[in-house]
Amino acid sequence: MLRSQFEEQLTNLHNQFYEMGTVVSEAIHKSVRSFVDHDRKIAQEVIDNDTTINEMEIHLEKKSFEMIALQQPMASDLRSIITVMKASSDLERIGDHAVSIAKATINLKGEERMPEVEAELAEMSEKVKKMVDEVLAAYVSGDVEAAKRIAKYDERVNELFEKVHRHAIRGMQQNVEAIIAGNDYLHVATFLERIGDYVTNIAEWIVYLSTGKITELAPSNDTDEA
Repeated sequence: MLRSQFEEQLTNLHNQFYEMGTVVSEAIHKSVRSFVDHDRKIAQEVIDNDTTINEMEIHLEKKSFEMIALQQPMASDLRSIITVMKASSDLERIGDHAVSIAKATINLKGEERMPEVEAELAEMSEKVKKMVDEVLAAYVSGDVEAAKRIAKYDERVNELFEKVHRHAIRGMQQNVEAIIAGNDYLHVATFLERIGDYVTNIAEWIVYLSTGKITELAPSNDTDEA
C-alpha cells in the first residue's frame, strides 16, 4: 500500500479516537448531572450509550491490529498505533465509570440529601471533564507540555475527593437518615477520582507518542483493573 494511503488510515484512526473521547466526555457530564439532579432519564441515556463507546473501542483495536499486521509500520508509526490502542482502552474504562455513576442515580431512593456535598461532586465532575477535554486537545496537537500540565490537574481532583469524603462522613455521623445518600456520594467521588487517574494515563501516552518513553506523570496513580 502506498505511504499516502497508510497515512490516511492513521489520520482516520486518530480522528476516530478523538470522536470516542468526545462521546466519553459527554457521558461524564450527563452522568453527574443525572446524579445531582436525580434525573433517571438522563442516567438511562448514559447507560444505553455505553454500547456505542464499547463498539468504538473494539473498532479502534481491530483497525489497529489490522494496520500492524498488514502494513508492518515503522517504529514511529507503530508507536502511534499503540498509543491509540492503549489510550482508547483508558477511554473505555472512563466510560464504564460514567455508567457506574448513572447506575447510582437509577438506584437512588427518596433518602435525605446533602446539598453541600452534591455541589462539591458537581465541581469535581467539571474538573474531571475539563481534564478529558483538554487531554483530547493535547492528543490531537501532540502537545507534550500540555499533557504534563493536565496530569497535574489530578492533584486538584484528589483534593476534592478528600473534601467530599470528609464532608460525607461528617454528614452521616450527624444524621443517620443521610447514611444511604452519603454512601452514594462516596462511591460517585471514587468513580470520578479514578476517571482522573485514567486521564493521567492518556497524558502519559501522549508523552510516549512524542518521545518513545514511558513516563509516570503521577507516581501515586492507582487505577483499578475493572
